[in-house]
Amino acid sequence: MSNHTLVSVDVAKNVLEVAVSYDAGRVSQRKRLSRNQFLKFCVQQKTATFLLEACSSSHYWGRRLQEMGHQVAPLPPHAARPYVTRNKTDRTDAKGLLEAYRNEDIKPVPVKSVEQHAIAAIHRMRSGWKAERTARINCVRGILREFGIILPAGARAVVPKVQELLREPDTPIPGILRPTLDEACDEILELERRSKHAEQQLTVFARSNPQVSRLCSVPGVGLLSATALVAFVGGVQRFRTARHFASYLGITPRERSSGSKRILGRISKRGDVYLRMLLIHGARAVLLSAKRMKHPDPLRTWALSVEARRGHNKAAVAVANKMARIVWAVWLRQDEYNATAKAA
Repeated sequence: MSNHTLVSVDVAKNVLEVAVSYDAGRVSQRKRLSRNQFLKFCVQQKTATFLLEACSSSHYWGRRLQEMGHQVAPLPPHAARPYVTRNKTDRTDAKGLLEAYRNEDIKPVPVKSVEQHAIAAIHRMRSGWKAERTARINCVRGILREFGIILPAGARAVVPKVQELLREPDTPIPGILRPTLDEACDEILELERRSKHAEQQLTVFARSNPQVSRLCSVPGVGLLSATALVAFVGGVQRFRTARHFASYLGITPRERSSGSKRILGRISKRGDVYLRMLLIHGARAVLLSAKRMKHPDPLRTWALSVEARRGHNKAAVAVANKMARIVWAVWLRQDEYNATAKAA
């Protein structure tokens, strides 16, 4: 077998569909293997390029295959899907990956390291706990509203106020409901404790990673944004320009151009929603700090001018776009952000 052998794998939990191609556009072998059988197949297979869908467990298999000396090219699922003809099955999915790999416009996803996956998992868990906390707070607010009790604004004021109401015997809260509300408060406090512990773990990682420190020098980029970028993106060397990186995050305009007309619309919102959310929240912080500074730097001055012309929300997205481009430059040059430096 030649070194140009392509092995397409449709990854699943227990059974993996394998398609081997020696010639472009043709499937030479098909196999349906269990996890153990697939490992034996990979060990016996001569050096080849394995194509995977960049989905659950694909990075684990990618690391295992790289350890065996194979090349790995995980492909974005949304880009490979149009190449699946007729009905969707494991066989057609594996064949579709072979066809998608032939398209040079479809770029493989880099295989994440164990450290990247661990940091990304902490972010996912923290995000889930924050969402659960918000849901519990809203539930408690809604329940008490039915008894004529309106809690003050702000998430931090909910638990102290509910605990104060539960200690008072004359409040309109029924006695049968009080233990349940007390448990809900304990659950909210526990979710807050878990979130803070996750942030402490991210802080420990940031201290040992110089790249996170460099990214934190960019205005609007803090601990969460910097560690999330390092975990989810990995490296910016694969992006040719800063605009390609911003486009990857989904904060560049959609384009519908034809002939001599260039029409730009709203942002594409492609890419990771979590990263885009962090950058836009960071951009709002940049706008807020710019209003408090007597002599803002050039970036904040530009942000205020955009806000005056286009409004706060559009200015926040524009600043997030600018931040993404600065992050690309700082990351690529391995240097901290300098507010007074001129663009190359």
